[in-house]
Parts: sequence; structure tokens; C-alpha cells
Amino acid sequence: MPAPKISDAAIDRAAAAGRGIVIHTATTGSAALSERCGGDIVLKAENLQRTGSFKIRGAMSKLAALGRDAANGVTAGSAGNHAQAVAFAARHAGVACEIFVPSGAPLSKIEACRAYGATLIEGGDSLDDAVAAARERAAEAGMVFCHPYDDLDIIAGQATLGRELIGDVPELRRIVVPLGGGGLACGIAIAVKGNDPTVEVIGVQVEACAPYADRVPPAGPVVTLADGIAVKRPGEITRPLVEEWLDDIVVVEENAVADAMVLLMERAKLFVEGAGAVGVAALMSSRLAPASSGTTCVVLSGGNVDLGLLPNLIRRHETQAGRRLILFARISDRPGGLARLLTLFAEHGANLIEVEHVREGVDLHVRETGVQAVLEVRGRGHAESVVRAARDSGYQIDVVD
Repeated sequence: MPAPKISDAAIDRAAAAGRGIVIHTATTGSAALSERCGGDIVLKAENLQRTGSFKIRGAMSKLAALGRDAANGVTAGSAGNHAQAVAFAARHAGVACEIFVPSGAPLSKIEACRAYGATLIEGGDSLDDAVAAARERAAEAGMVFCHPYDDLDIIAGQATLGRELIGDVPELRRIVVPLGGGGLACGIAIAVKGNDPTVEVIGVQVEACAPYADRVPPAGPVVTLADGIAVKRPGEITRPLVEEWLDDIVVVEENAVADAMVLLMERAKLFVEGAGAVGVAALMSSRLAPASSGTTCVVLSGGNVDLGLLPNLIRRHETQAGRRLILFARISDRPGGLARLLTLFAEHGANLIEVEHVREGVDLHVRETGVQAVLEVRGRGHAESVVRAARDSGYQIDVVD
């Protein structure tokens, strides 16, 4: 099947549809990534876009293209960025919007859609169920179903991001972009390569779900940090476009995505969701190298992070960096026993995060109790000195991995 065409005029119309709403987001240098990976690397901060992701570009384009066809309203099946973008665009167009989400969808995203005036209908076990329900509702009520990526108007909207890169990055040689359904990657490639065919566009998928990398789609629900690109099957429109326009596709592991999210928070001061961070993950894990000359641009496609995830990300990072130390100690089960141990930790500069008595399932003397302590330390060398000081003071200490 030949790939469909998206004209410059279609991208012009999409740009006009988003004018005054879609933000021309910053393209900022990344010294941390450039030093770590080599080459000149910049970041396209779509995490700072209206509604928190690039999706508003396609949604505004779609609603404008529908015109009076959307008089009865629009529907969408989504639990994330597409839902928020369609809800916002529908409010701007003054039409009704119904969003179908699977059971257990993140409350923050549901509330964001409601804040934009959409009606939320929750049900079904998966995103596929939500999409099917949205299609059915559109057919029965004369509404228009808005597909998240397999739609030419949506792709034309995403292409406006590529237009911005042409003007913002003079020495642009390579673009690294998250690849889910393919609308963003295809749109960027069409816009940029139409201006300079030698610029490479490389898509990044996540190990848990990578249909464009010829991975068999998982049978059940996909659980991944990069849920925004966890698409099981290529689109009928986007598949031939991906095959025609993308230069390569790479796949990254879950842990690399977590590392990328933390690096962006810690070094770039950017709050980026897992799907938006996969391009950085590809560079950090050496799945992909920057261009040998000129500039490599990594698209950070969204910033709608589940806040409940952050403590686990930070805890994992601190442990890897040697800044979190977990110890198990056997101490005297008498008044003052625990206080003396904690005082020793404090005297050696370790900050106590939590402490727990452990008496069950441990071989203890009748006058002993077990204590597990989580300490914040300055690094691996400091951790070793704290452990050594405790052992030198007569405590039996085990480091917990």
C-alpha cells in the first residue's frame, strides 16, 4: 500500500489552526547529554506545551478540519495526552466532547479532561476497549471519532513541530523522536525532510511494546513507564509513512527510560514523562549515537508525569548513585540500644530516612532485636565509612542490596 501524501498546504492549515493556542516550545541545549554522549545535542521541550504534550497540535488541526462536521461533538478513547488535547480543542471549538477511558485510568488525567469541559466515561479493561466504546458512541450519536494518530489531519498538526525545528536548529542533522502510533514521528519527518532530505529522523520505541520494530504485540495490558507510546499495532495510515520517512527505529529498555527521566529532572530541570524521555534513554544507553557533525535534536514529547511514580524513581536513582544505604543491624533489646546506634550514624554524617524493628523471621538472641535503617549518605565512599564505623563500635551490620 503506497504511503499517503501530506502537503505543505495541509501543514500550513494545521499551523493556522493552532495559532494563538499551540506554543512554539523552546529548543534548548543540553550540556549534560552532549558531554556524556558526544556531539551537539539539543532538546525540544514539548513537555512545556499546552495540555502538557505535543498532542494539542494534532487535536487543534483535527477540530479545525472538521468544521461543521463536528456540530454534534467529538469522541476519543484515551487515558492520557490525546484525551486532554481533544478535550481542550473541543472546548476551544465550542463543541461537545466525550472521552472514554479504561477502568483505573490515572485520576489526575481524568480530572484534567473534566477541567477542559469533557464528559468522561470510564469502563473496560484496556485502552482498546475505550477506543471501541468511543467509536460506537460516535456512530450512534452522529459524533466524530478522533483517532490519536492514524489520521492525516492529526499528522499534519504534528508536522508543525518539524517546521519549528527547521527554523530553530540551523545545523540540524538528526532528530530522535518517540515512536508510538507514528503520527508525531511521521509528521516531523515529512516537514523536515521536505526542507532537507539529508536530515535523519530516528524513532524510539520501548521494549514492552514495539510493533514498528517487528515485535509481537503483547496479549494483555502493557505496563510500562512509557505508556504514552505503548501502541500494540501500527496504524493503517502511519505504517507506510513510517516505512517511507523514518531512517531507523531503535528500542530501549524500561530501566533506561527511568534513568532518562531522572537525568532530565536533575540536570536539565525538565519534568518529562516516560514516553517523552525515550529519545534521551536511547542516547544514554548507547542504543543510538548523536550525529557525527551538526546538531542532534531529541524531542521530549510530553510532561504529564504520574506524581505517584516520582518517589520510586528518586529512590532507585539514589540507590544506584550510592546515596542511599540500607543496613540491617542486631542490637541490644534494652532501653537506649537503638538510640546509641542512631547517634553513631548521625555522628558520622548519615541522615536517617526511616528505621524499622525486625523481630520476625530473623535468628536473634533472646536479648537482641533486629533493626533495618535506611540512610541518606554522600556517596559510596561515605557509605563504606559509616558501615566501618558501626562495625568498629561492635555492631553486627549487614548491607541490604
